[in-house]
Amino acid sequence: MTPTIRLAEPDDLDALYDICLRTGDAGEDASGVVADPRLLGHLFVAPYAVLEPELAFVAVDDDGVAGYVVGTADTRGFEASLEADWYPALRERYPDGSGEGFDAMLVALVHHTMRADDAVVATHPAHLHIDLLPRLQGTGMGPRLMATMHEACRARGAVGLHLGVSQRNTRALGFYRHLGYEVLHEDPITVTMGLELGRS
Repeated sequence: MTPTIRLAEPDDLDALYDICLRTGDAGEDASGVVADPRLLGHLFVAPYAVLEPELAFVAVDDDGVAGYVVGTADTRGFEASLEADWYPALRERYPDGSGEGFDAMLVALVHHTMRADDAVVATHPAHLHIDLLPRLQGTGMGPRLMATMHEACRARGAVGLHLGVSQRNTRALGFYRHLGYEVLHEDPITVTMGLELGRS
């Protein structure tokens, strides 16, 4: 079948964790980098699917869920929800300072969360995460997922949307630039890019 887009469902959660892991090393498979295969998903996909399911979309082909875009139209509100309803259980499960290597970095993010920059949120209050397995990359599904999220955020009144991407992920940087995203801020590790959505 032609790949389709639909809202994520609770039964998709394991697939979302898997896709996040298999694309979690600057777009490459992070399976050999992390010891706990669910840590990346705990941070970058699951909370969106659970706390804001109306902005969690999946791409489905004959073999199942092969990609997603998740996000929020209100970054500050979502950060508050994470603190109240998502991080407490994770902080009990993963004590501060635990883990080694990449896992330790991810555990640190659970305990010492990074708020989005005020200047970025002021003009681009929405944000997203998108990942596709290799079998759907280059098929046009990426732009379709992005357009779906853009429209959903616009419908919720967001005038701009931002995202973060690794400096090492040159393919993703080119993809976002092609869609009209511009660099808002960058450091040696991460580029923050944004797109103006206007109002619906």
